[in-house]
Amino acid sequence: MIACLERFVHENEAESKPDDDVSSISKSLDLQGCIETGGITAVAAKDFGGLYSVKPLALIKPSGAEDIARVVKAASRTSHLTVAARGNGHSINGQAMAGGGLVIDMRSTEENHFKFLKVNGSPYIDVSGGALWEDVLTRCVSRFGLAPRSWTDYLSLTVGGTLSNAGVSGQAFRYGPQTSNVSELEVVTGKGEITVCSETQNPDLFFGALGGLGQFGIITRARVKLQQAPDMVRWIRVVYSEFEDYTRDAEFLVTQKQGESFDYVEGFVFANNDDPVNGWPTVPLDPDHDFDPTHLPRTAGSVLYCLEVAFHYRNSDHPSTVDTAVTRLLGRLGFVEGLKFQVDVSYMEFLLRVKRAEEHAKANGIWDNPHPWLNLFVSKSDIVEFDRTVFKTMLKDGIGGPMLIYPLLRSKWDSRTSVALPEGEIFYIVALLRFVPKGPSVEKLVAQNQEIVQWCIKKGLDFKLYLPHYQSKEDWKRHFGNQWTRFVERKASFDPMAILAPGQKIFKRNHPSLISC
Repeated sequence: MIACLERFVHENEAESKPDDDVSSISKSLDLQGCIETGGITAVAAKDFGGLYSVKPLALIKPSGAEDIARVVKAASRTSHLTVAARGNGHSINGQAMAGGGLVIDMRSTEENHFKFLKVNGSPYIDVSGGALWEDVLTRCVSRFGLAPRSWTDYLSLTVGGTLSNAGVSGQAFRYGPQTSNVSELEVVTGKGEITVCSETQNPDLFFGALGGLGQFGIITRARVKLQQAPDMVRWIRVVYSEFEDYTRDAEFLVTQKQGESFDYVEGFVFANNDDPVNGWPTVPLDPDHDFDPTHLPRTAGSVLYCLEVAFHYRNSDHPSTVDTAVTRLLGRLGFVEGLKFQVDVSYMEFLLRVKRAEEHAKANGIWDNPHPWLNLFVSKSDIVEFDRTVFKTMLKDGIGGPMLIYPLLRSKWDSRTSVALPEGEIFYIVALLRFVPKGPSVEKLVAQNQEIVQWCIKKGLDFKLYLPHYQSKEDWKRHFGNQWTRFVERKASFDPMAILAPGQKIFKRNHPSLISC
């Protein structure tokens, strides 16, 4: 997620024309939903990143896929209008915006689909692309005792939004990202066609839309795999002073078979000091727990590492059984003795853990501050050098927010989707999640993000941006590498006029047959 701040308010993607009067467009659409113009569209002119402000022509609140198809077809009858799907507005660099175009509020469709079904004996749930994952979780657990297998850390995101990127959390090492846990989609393409797709039915659209950044279609329904939901979670954090010890244990855990490891594996870097945002206080899981730095070896450097794991269990499991299993797993790890923290929480409480951080940030008035975040996938072959230069040198004093780093397995990702990944079986997700006040510091931190990315390029690191954002076609070509041709071909097939997702800045609005590599 690299933001470029040459202009805080960007010009429209295309020249507005008198004949594109909103009232005439509204009459021609004949929507079941509604069209909002004027001041109310301000919500669609910004996002969670707080780095861009781009005003749309109108905000569409559709009743369903048919309305969305009408909007896309209406845009195709003009020479310049674009269409962007907006979920809960948590993009960072204006990806869900459409300057002078039409923004579709997917949240208005959240109740359109919620149907439990079994396919070949396995449970699934059909949900709307505009539904929030936290609502899917709550309804599935309360009604069926079941839950999706793969999550994001923050669940106030839409189903269609995360599936258009990947959807990653501490379960991805076992089940893959969220894009690996759906069997069917309903998609409105850039041609305004409502298409059901799966691995066997319209597979090119199915795999293209998964991780496709909204470039090939708008996901209006997804069929998500379910499994039995546990009742409780033992949530544990352990500390490391050496990066090599941390990566050894993290990689060991994510490569073990089910039943031989934890159910969730993540981790983060923190500063070796008492800073309340990036230091020792960020590690304990309970306010009554204290971080005692006297346990640290004298060789500890400016940054430390925390491995975060979770063990699922049922209320019917005997406490000694849980204790024995957890002790056995922890016994195989080499963390700093005396720096282990754990709590037992409900499964729902664990998955909604970031919700508490959101509520706290809103209460303190910092949730709406700019978020110059950077997310990368870095190959195992380069992660030590990345740690040495980025964490130990450039970011040793912290970033004003969490610094995540943990391993994932490439074999759990389907190469047919549009997601670009580093080579090799093991790669790391690195997430620099900054919360900063408005002002000059934002530009400084955006520049630091750019410096990190340019350093990765200069050193020839095998990396990819996650939730990518680039300003030039050459950068996008480098990002997709040998997948670029396939990406362009899918664009030409499903959105030949480049109407969809203009905020990604990959393709410019075109007439039919004018898209080229």
